[in-house]
Amino acid sequence: MAYRVNITPRAQRDLEDLYRAIAADRSGEALSWYRGFRRALLGLGTYPNRCPATPESAVLRHLLYGRKPHIYRAIFRISEKKKEVDVLHIRHRARQTIKAGDLI
Repeated sequence: MAYRVNITPRAQRDLEDLYRAIAADRSGEALSWYRGFRRALLGLGTYPNRCPATPESAVLRHLLYGRKPHIYRAIFRISEKKKEVDVLHIRHRARQTIKAGDLI
């Protein structure tokens, strides 16, 4: 069964920051990568449990996207009851572990 994917305002800001950081408006390759990442996020609607739990919390999961050294983490939670996936935060994989304040 498909899940509805919700991108929270925080994750949307993270995506906008990432778009600017990789200069996707000036590079076809960067734009293609960015679009692929967005498709991967929306693809969480199909079997989101395939992604592992985060090291920070067994309740949260993460999708890794990209190739070294440019791997990004999309941190999300699944609501089985509502059949929804909430994308909470996006960050570079090399950054330190998340804290509760990072998800607001």
